[in-house]
Formats: sequence, C-alpha cells, structure tokens
Amino acid sequence: MGSNFTYRAVHGLPADGCNSPVTIDLKSDGHIHTRFCNHASGEMEDYVRAALAGNLESITFLEHLEADIRYAERTWLTDTDFDAFFQEGNRLRKKYQGALTINLGVEAGFNPQAVARLREMLARYPWDRVGISYHFFSDGKQHFNMVSRRPENMAGLAALGLDRVLSGYFAGLIQAVQEIDGQVLCHVDAVMRHYPHLSFNRSHWQQVERLLDLVAQKNMGLELNTSGFAIRGEPYPCQRIVAMAVRRNIRLIPGSDAHRPDQVGRYFDRLPEFLAPGNPAQ
Repeated sequence: MGSNFTYRAVHGLPADGCNSPVTIDLKSDGHIHTRFCNHASGEMEDYVRAALAGNLESITFLEHLEADIRYAERTWLTDTDFDAFFQEGNRLRKKYQGALTINLGVEAGFNPQAVARLREMLARYPWDRVGISYHFFSDGKQHFNMVSRRPENMAGLAALGLDRVLSGYFAGLIQAVQEIDGQVLCHVDAVMRHYPHLSFNRSHWQQVERLLDLVAQKNMGLELNTSGFAIRGEPYPCQRIVAMAVRRNIRLIPGSDAHRPDQVGRYFDRLPEFLAPGNPAQ
C-alpha cells in the first residue's frame, strides 16, 4: 500500500469520454466480515490487529443482514449476533482509540419480498454505515445464492435463465437504492461471478446506468471490492462501471470483503494501477 492516505487518478475510457479526477482512500478498508456471519473466520480483534499491521487508519465491519431468506444455511447474523457484534465492537473502539478508527456497519442484503422487514431490522441498531447488496434470488419456493459457486446454486439459477436472473438482480438493486437508506453500493457486478463467459446485454447495461444515476442522486458511494482481483484480475465493479460512476462524481470506497484476518486490505496496492490512465483495461 502506498504511503499516501489517498490516491488520485484519472479515468480516460475513450468510449465514455471520462476524464474526471477521483480520490480514493487506500488507508481505509470499508468491507470486513468476521466469524459472526458463519462463513468467515476470526474474531473482530484479529481483524483490528491485521489492519494495524497493514498500516490502515480505519476499518468498517460490514456484517451480513438478510430478511426472510429461504436457504439451506444461515450466512448472516441474528439479533443475538448483532448484540454481541456491537458489544465487542464498542470494546475495541475504546481499546484502540487513537490507533485505529473502527466503524460498525451492515451489509444489508436486499429481498424484494421483505422490504418492510428489512427496514425494521435495520432500524434496531446505530450503524456507522449501511451497505446495500443483493445475494439471494427466489424462484418462488426457495432462494439461490447469486454469488456462490456451489453446484446447486449455479444449476438453480441457470434453470431460471441467466438473463432473467441478471435483469431481476439489477431491478432489485434499483429498488433497494430507492427504498433503503444506504451509504454504499457493494460489489455491484459480482452477480453470478462463477459462470464462465457471462456477459451483460444492452438491457442490463441500461439498468446499470439507471442504478448509478440513483446512487449519484442519493449521494451514495460505490464500493471497489478488491476480492475480485483474486477471481478475475480486477475488482468489482469492472473498469466500464467504474468509469460510468466517476463520470457521475460517485465516491469510490475500497473494501477487501475480508473473510479472514489476513485478507484485510488485500490487493489495495493494485488499485492505483487499476485507476491510472493507460491501464490496458481502459
């Protein structure tokens, strides 16, 4: 990671005519999970220590919240979990005050069939940040995880039709940004990330345009989720979407999506090159 708190770069995608400067804080990891979510490992303090070892100045725990999801396993926190999350988080804030800023946030997974329920659940806690995502797609009987590589999820979504799922996914995010008070949109194009040769059609890109318009109108940030570097060689979202966001003056917020302490701040050192003029992806 660079020594500067921020990195300033210029996007120059010829197709977009985008030459807006962008400042991004590489000393802050805005998306961290812990053992509380049932699919990550490590205590909250393990992540704090990893952040300090990586010379970060702030982190945001963005733990999973889902409403009325019908799925074989729970990959999100219960009320009891969140009570413990806040208790431990507040303890760590006091212990590491002056050394690291610790934010306690939530990654709110959208469910179009449970908007009121999700709002009610979000109202229970004093979040420092609410991130919006959309993980589970319903066939009317059960939910399939749109970011999972498990065969049962991939087969179930494929049976529904990939274009249908993509359209529903972006429609859901558009609705979520309109109806949920969030501060950042998370890993926007990570949907069905394990399907080879998946691509968006013209209608999907129009939905992305509409989604980013709403994000800009609500003064939300767009996450640069660096977990994507390990899967496809660039973060979520891709260069094209980032350029679209920068053209709208949307803030870019780096997040590792860490599920292990050693993943805190992962690949942040690659973001300057990703954002820089002349990147081959541009």
